[in-house]
Amino acid sequence: MADLGAVTAATDDVVRETTTQTFMKDVIEESRRQPVLVDFWAPWCGPCRQLTPILEKAVRAAKGKAKLVKMNIDEHPAIPGQMGIQSIPAVIAFVNGQPADGFLGALPEGQVTAFIERVLKQPLGAGENDALKEADAALARGDAAAAANLYAQVLSREADNVGALGGLARCYVQTGALDQAKQTLALVPEAKRNDSAVAAARAALEIAEQAKAVGPLAELEQKVAANPLDHEARFDLAVALNAKGRRQEAADHLLEVVRRDRKWKDDAARKQLVQFFEAWGPTDPATIEGRKRLSSILFA
Repeated sequence: MADLGAVTAATDDVVRETTTQTFMKDVIEESRRQPVLVDFWAPWCGPCRQLTPILEKAVRAAKGKAKLVKMNIDEHPAIPGQMGIQSIPAVIAFVNGQPADGFLGALPEGQVTAFIERVLKQPLGAGENDALKEADAALARGDAAAAANLYAQVLSREADNVGALGGLARCYVQTGALDQAKQTLALVPEAKRNDSAVAAARAALEIAEQAKAVGPLAELEQKVAANPLDHEARFDLAVALNAKGRRQEAADHLLEVVRRDRKWKDDAARKQLVQFFEAWGPTDPATIEGRKRLSSILFA
């Protein structure tokens, strides 16, 4: 069987491979001229093989308005690790030197095309499930009740819709009903338990349970104010803030630890931030902004 790299190794104007050494030039610098989609893949990844030709076709159809850069995470693990890529295929769009959008998993051609159009700020019309989009938006603004109702409507028509199951589980997490969240995730079919929506819900549940172990928010804030170098207190404060839905503040504190002491507790602050990104989802504004700022620190 031909190696996936052989399929795409031949470089052209819009599709190429990159390495740890050339990532800055191929992605960061090039994205200042036009959007660059980075496809994180590995030869053993079946869904990656499914997504590759779809990505290449869609990028070439954009007629030079965007580029596709592929990175083999087995050969070049450093950058995907730093960027918090924990499952593949993962596609992150860079614009103006920063991550701007992304998705996980092998999407069908229509959704890939829609994604590229969104990155180019030329969105296509309908193509995604409007109810799911509306539910996701409601959950993002903190209206868990409205979101849960919309997810339930989707599930009434399609009981194993993983987007709706994952979203409903996140609603339960947001309202503190962790047992119900676990029960909802248990309904996900075995074959779909690595879906990005399910992974996000699972990460959110783990973080919520983690938050139970940290101290009261006010006490943690006082500790950090009294000693800005108390990374342990700042780390716990980030977890507590995230549990309250204060995502940007949570990210701020973890980024501050990364900035001050990247190696603290074996890179614990960056790893926690990566778990936040997974729980929030790749298109959440807090994830996009957090990835931008993390990228600025890592690639400064």
